[in-house]
Amino acid sequence: MVLDPGDAGGQAAGDGAVHGEHAGDGATPSLARAINDRLALDLLLQRGPLTAPQVRALTGLSRPTVSDLIERLMERGLIEVTGEYGEDRRGPNARLYGIVAGRAHVAGVDVRRSAVHATVADITGNTVGTSTREITPLAPSGPAADLPGLVAGAITEAASGRALEAVVIGAPGLVDPRSGDLGAPNDVPGWRPGLPDDVRGRLGVPVTLENEVNLAAVAELRNGAAAGSEDFVLLWLDDGVGAAVVLGGRLRRGVSGGAGEIGFLEVDGRPYCDQVTAEVARGLPPEVLAGRIAKGAAALVTILDPGLVVLGGATGRAGGDTLAALVSGRLRALSPAPAEVRPSTMAGNAVLQGAVLTALDLARDAVFG
Repeated sequence: MVLDPGDAGGQAAGDGAVHGEHAGDGATPSLARAINDRLALDLLLQRGPLTAPQVRALTGLSRPTVSDLIERLMERGLIEVTGEYGEDRRGPNARLYGIVAGRAHVAGVDVRRSAVHATVADITGNTVGTSTREITPLAPSGPAADLPGLVAGAITEAASGRALEAVVIGAPGLVDPRSGDLGAPNDVPGWRPGLPDDVRGRLGVPVTLENEVNLAAVAELRNGAAAGSEDFVLLWLDDGVGAAVVLGGRLRRGVSGGAGEIGFLEVDGRPYCDQVTAEVARGLPPEVLAGRIAKGAAALVTILDPGLVVLGGATGRAGGDTLAALVSGRLRALSPAPAEVRPSTMAGNAVLQGAVLTALDLARDAVFG
């Protein structure tokens, strides 16, 4: 949406991706300015530094409105002059304006059964620090591990003195959307109820907990195999087994946070999670593994009709196009709804990347408005 208080009758110009609207449609000048500010900031995030004429062309806003917008964002410390456009041009119209990357920082955390991984990024999404803390297995009679301390320590080390705007933690288990905590214990050593609040208290920063497979799905939607698809399911095949559901471009968690928990499904008289873990998958012929994966995928496709299944986790990535093609063939025979099957294309830790992306969304809403 573009609301131009300085040009109420103006329509959008440029590439047609953004359409101008009248400012008089119930919007106050202050609301119009806020919407236009956010629009400009999002364009700078997506495209990098732009000149004032480029902002006008992409938004359809008038020259005075863009001039005021740039001045306002510079006064707020959100954008800065990063250079000039073209060596033979001088003057205000040639200045390139970009996001002040250090205006805010966020942390994404992946809590696995053996380690805590943390990444800190600036508000443009560039990584500025990382840290890993090993989780020592607990002896049956030994003291509980200080997992909140490990998580807070990893974040602090990765931040290296930078203030944080938001922290998002990914972990196995059902995260209750109402409480923001796990609805049932997981098997991470030292995990206990209230861990997000404990970390929040130690850091003095807003902390959000999310299921790890849901975060991997966010990464696939933004930068991976599901980019450009509004409907898909991510079938997570790793040491743990689960799924994430994205419909209409939105992550669907369910009332209790259990949407996509396919690992609990019983297939052929056995829990599905016991049939396709990474350890089991390594000992199976590809055709047998594909058949097992397809039975779980069929349940998701038959009920949700997402049109796309992404095979993630260590098994999905390692199997690549070959495994995806085998699963696709078997899936066609099991489900009446057609669905393409693709392997994950995320390089590195998809859960951690999804956590950072989610934290960036929260921070940008808080900082940009």
